[in-house]
This record gives sequence, C-alpha cells and structure tokens, in this order.
Amino acid sequence: MFLKLLSYIFLLFLINKFIVLVKCIECSLEDNKKCTNGFENKYIEEANTKYSIIFKQIEEARKTFTTCNNTKCSCYASVIENDLKIFGDGIDKAMMEKVASKGTKYQIIDHHLYRDKNCMFPSRCSGIEHFIIKLLPKLPNMELIINTRDWPQIHKEYGIFGPVFSFSKTGDYHDIMYPTWSFWEGGPAISLYPRGIGRWDQHREEIGKVANETAWENKILKAFFRGSRTSQERDALIILSRENPELVDAKYTKNQAWKSDADTLYASPAEEVTFTEHCKYKYLFNFRGVAASFRFKHILLCKSVVFHVGHEWLEFFYSALKPWIHYVPVDSNSRKEDLKFLIEFMKKHDDVAKEIAQDGFKIIWNNLKMTDIVCYWRKLLLKYAKLLKYKVKKDPNLIRIS
Repeated sequence: MFLKLLSYIFLLFLINKFIVLVKCIECSLEDNKKCTNGFENKYIEEANTKYSIIFKQIEEARKTFTTCNNTKCSCYASVIENDLKIFGDGIDKAMMEKVASKGTKYQIIDHHLYRDKNCMFPSRCSGIEHFIIKLLPKLPNMELIINTRDWPQIHKEYGIFGPVFSFSKTGDYHDIMYPTWSFWEGGPAISLYPRGIGRWDQHREEIGKVANETAWENKILKAFFRGSRTSQERDALIILSRENPELVDAKYTKNQAWKSDADTLYASPAEEVTFTEHCKYKYLFNFRGVAASFRFKHILLCKSVVFHVGHEWLEFFYSALKPWIHYVPVDSNSRKEDLKFLIEFMKKHDDVAKEIAQDGFKIIWNNLKMTDIVCYWRKLLLKYAKLLKYKVKKDPNLIRIS
C-alpha cells in the first residue's frame, strides 16, 4: 500500500513537471513573460540549436531595454552631454581659430545669422540654416564651425583639437553631432530625388501612410536592397541575391562615380527605388555610405524588419535605437552565409520579426518628428553657447543670412 502511494505521488510529480514544461514552451517573446522554472523562451526546443545565440541576444536586449521619455526631445539628451563633455573647461577664441578651416563659419549676433560668403555645399548650408533661423529669437550671440562634408574632422588621436559640428561620426572623433541638413534640404541626389532627398516631414508622412496600408502578411518574403556600391561591405548581400534570388532582391544602382559595370559588381545597374516601394518587402537592409546612412530613418518607418549593417557610424538619434529591439544588428564584415542565416532566422520566427519591425517604426514615428529636430538644435546651441569663454564680435567677412 505504501509503495503504491509513493508511486502515485511520483506520477503526480512527473505530470506537474510536464505541465510546467508545456507552459514554458507557450511563453511568449512578445510579452517577455517569465516561466515558473526560469525559462523565458517559447522556443525551448531550439534552445540548444543553431539559433540559441540569437535568442539569448534578443532576451538580453529586452531585459535591459527601457522606452525613452521623449519629453522635450530628451531621448537624445545624453548625446549632447557626451559630445560637449570634452569642452567642459570652455572654448576660447584661439581654439576656434584653429578649427576655422574645418567647416563653414557661422555667427549669431543680436538674433541675426551670418555665414561665410562661400559654402562648399549650398543646399547643405540651406538645410542647416532652415532650423537655426527658426531659433534665432531665442539664441544668444555665438559663433560656430559647421562641417558640411560627409566625413568628421576632429580625430581623437591626431590633428588639431576644437569644436566642429558634423552630422555623423564614429567613436574615434570629437566632432559635435547635429541633425543633418537633409532633414530639410540636400542629401543624396539621385534621379528620383535630383535635388537631394530632403523634406523629412513629407517623406515621414508618405512612408508612414504606405506602411500603415501594407499588411504584414502581404509583404514580399524577401530581403531587399537598392543602392550604389559606396563600400565593399555591400558586396556579400549582392552576391547572395544573385545566388538565391528567391531569398534576396539586392542590386547596385548608379552613382555619380559610375563608369562601367565593374562599378556595379559586373552587372548592369538597377533602377532606383522610392522609399515607399521599399515597404513592400518584409526585410530591408541598411548599409553605411561614405559616413552614416541617410536612408536608415526612412526604411525604419516601413514597418519592415531592418537589418542594420555595422555599428561604427552614428547620427545624433542612433542612441535611442537598440539592436534586437528596433533593428537586427549585422556585423560589417559579414559573409553571405552570415546574412543568409539571419534572414532565414527571421523568416522562421515571423512573430519576432514582426515585433522588431513594429518597434522600429514606433521609435522613429514617435521620436523623430520635425519638432524633435528643432528641439535638438535648440538644446545643442544653447548648451554650446554657454561654453564660449569670450565675447563674440561680428566678423566683417561674413554675409547676413537672416
């Protein structure tokens, strides 16, 4: 009798363990529930498979992620603090003179804006000035050097030191990041956008509308990319597309430097594609160009999964974007096999892909409005002005812009 009772108790124990295991398998990555025995992954059967590393990275990202509070563009406040920290002892006139050749000189005097007579890229200067002019009534006197080239100017290890504003940089530079000119004007000039992509406010509405009208289930089940061959990092995806056209649709287009098919990896250049056409595809690839990619924010609005290649190049808003939450991180030296692995993972785990796509859309839609751009410029210039240790006098060589 006693042995029968023990056997009955042991059977109940096994049944209970089985129920717990079933519940763990049902746990969802969507709500990040914790199972009673410590498992947090509904894909428990795959925990020891080839995808285990990805699951761990996703789980860790979700454990540590907190949604930013975008009150008064505070999502990006740390960027301003970090960029200006090196100038904490103040900026003197001699320091400014050292870096004068690194960009276009601007002055704000008595709520008027002045600039060097010659601007290397007029449309870029115009895009920058659009935002500064809006803020003139609230800005104190100051002068600043704004770099309109693609490449940052103040390297941490060599060269001169001083405050230079650049739209993009890597961790190797002291440049102060500002919102790129292309939020209003300029940007890459292609046949579809001959004067540059510009007008983020318009693109934002157009892409957002198409994204909301395109059901997730109706998106084309392929990874997609169109762009010129500005770096060899893109080659692996192009080759993968040629070998696996059912999985990837990636082709090179012309740019200003195109001379022959050799510049498009020995294939005829493809037609350019609008941002809204990208939204037809479920998986989109983003690569850096000469510096940070101008298209990143646009394709994140498609409600498609964005595979962001490389982590070195930054714009001011990148700090709010988290890998495995808002996009799929991809190493810049990835082989075609690595890319295929990641794409196949997302195809196999559609619910994970959909959540990343939706979160990528939300972070841009909610936190990168034109009002956020103006807000960032205002905070940046006001904090920068407080670092100037000298009284700014009008430079007679500058022309008045506004």
